[in-house]
Amino acid sequence: MTTPVASPVDFAAYGDYSLKAPVREDGSFVRPLYRFQGRITADGESGYRAQPGRYHLYVSYACPWAHRTMIVRSLLGLEDVVSLSVVDPVRDGRGWAFREGPGHGPDELNGFTLLRAAYEATEPGYDGHVSVPVLWDRESGRIVSNNFPDITIDLGTQFAEWADPEVDLYPAALRADIDALNEQVYATVNNGVYRCGFATSQEAYDSAVSALFSTLGELELRLVDRRYLFGDRITEADVRLWVTLARFDSVYVTHFKANIRRLVDQPNLWRYARDLYRLPAFGGTTDFDHIKRHYYGTHPGINPTRVVPAGPILDWSLQRSQ
Repeated sequence: MTTPVASPVDFAAYGDYSLKAPVREDGSFVRPLYRFQGRITADGESGYRAQPGRYHLYVSYACPWAHRTMIVRSLLGLEDVVSLSVVDPVRDGRGWAFREGPGHGPDELNGFTLLRAAYEATEPGYDGHVSVPVLWDRESGRIVSNNFPDITIDLGTQFAEWADPEVDLYPAALRADIDALNEQVYATVNNGVYRCGFATSQEAYDSAVSALFSTLGELELRLVDRRYLFGDRITEADVRLWVTLARFDSVYVTHFKANIRRLVDQPNLWRYARDLYRLPAFGGTTDFDHIKRHYYGTHPGINPTRVVPAGPILDWSLQRSQ
């Protein structure tokens, strides 16, 4: 039996997806709340025990928050422990959907045609933001979490029995420092690019873009004498920063007006980003076609023509001597 898929994207019939996010009086973008915040624990005390084959991720290659989960899943070698489905990068008013296409396809687990169905199955009448990633529990038939910061932490800390023992993305001795850096990077860089792009006043944009490039300047200096953010080992902090850097020149510089400096103009950050891209967990989970078609095709308030630009042409290769 063929797994059902959603009908083609149709902006005329369904309109554009509404983020349902408030905008402050000063024109600042406010990210919507992520309602489902269950946690997986190794001992099961949370109600969700870490087990192979129990959990499923719904993701988009386009979304940086979902991209994090794919990178961590790959770094830890959990591909056979946590399964995965990929949505169409272009969404109309129905939200994320499952369609046949390059790099995406049907929901073979539940047969959902729209990701909204997972939210409705978890909370009938759900009226909030339908986002990726979604961590789904096969056992209870409901969403565990759509709160993206928690998902990668739980994958990285609660599945040790099945994960690569050589990989520790959230070492206990560094957690306080990782958390502090992550908080700054989230506020000014990860979410900062959105605060630039969705600002509705000059003042809000000026504040966001200033904070963004101030932090990028600090990170550029931080990487002068180290390979990764915390030395010679990849941590959760690298995963969180990298997904924004991967999209920076292709999308954020133009689409979100984050254009004081390109990534390629910041030699340490550009070297760092390409170094990580060499790893299959990073480069192998990156789809620039999905990224560009999503951003340029589904934000009509920013790009009303939906025209996807041909460039930029970027050379992501890196020789280790560089």
